[in-house]
Amino acid sequence: MSDTIMENAETETATNNTQETSKTYTQEEFDRHMAGMKNSLAKKYERQFADLGDVDELRALKSEAEQRKTQEQIKRGEFEKTLGELAEKKNNEIAKRDNIIKDYRVNTPLLDAAARYKAVAPDQVKSLLASNVRLNDSGDVEVIDAEGNVRYTEDGKPLGVDSLVQDFLKSNPHFVQPTPATTHTQSNTGTKSSSGVSLEDLDLTNPEHRKIYKDARSKGLL
Repeated sequence: MSDTIMENAETETATNNTQETSKTYTQEEFDRHMAGMKNSLAKKYERQFADLGDVDELRALKSEAEQRKTQEQIKRGEFEKTLGELAEKKNNEIAKRDNIIKDYRVNTPLLDAAARYKAVAPDQVKSLLASNVRLNDSGDVEVIDAEGNVRYTEDGKPLGVDSLVQDFLKSNPHFVQPTPATTHTQSNTGTKSSSGVSLEDLDLTNPEHRKIYKDARSKGLL
């Protein structure tokens, strides 16, 4: 009887030990354990970064810094765009100004000289010679050759627009208007005028003949 009781007691003890060894946790106990571990780790790292301030404040500062950086990049992009637009506008204004100056100091003098020297088509002469005239950095007019070198006269002075046109028309007479014939034009082969007066028939020692000669000369008949 006593042996049976002892065996039962030993069996119950072994069962209790096995139950204690294989003990399981409820979800609540598990969550509580993980929360404790998380708090422990958080406190550990908070102690390391305590000198930097509150973690939430650091996050907020970082976010603000990133936003400012983005806004500055946007503003810088707009500023660069504005600078580009201003530069383009300035270049257009400079080009417009240069064209006005060139028209006044180059094209107009070319056209005027071509007209004064009786060019058949002054506009055409201006177009042909425009590439031979330029404005230097100081805004002065320069007559240049095909290689872009400044041309000079025989006495060492810079060649002017007027001389350029005159030389061109002399070298290209077909660009010059023909001289119209007049009723006063006389032939070099005869001495007789259109009035029938002949120098061979006049005796300039005779006062009457001198009067006829004088009248004929004043009327352009001789």
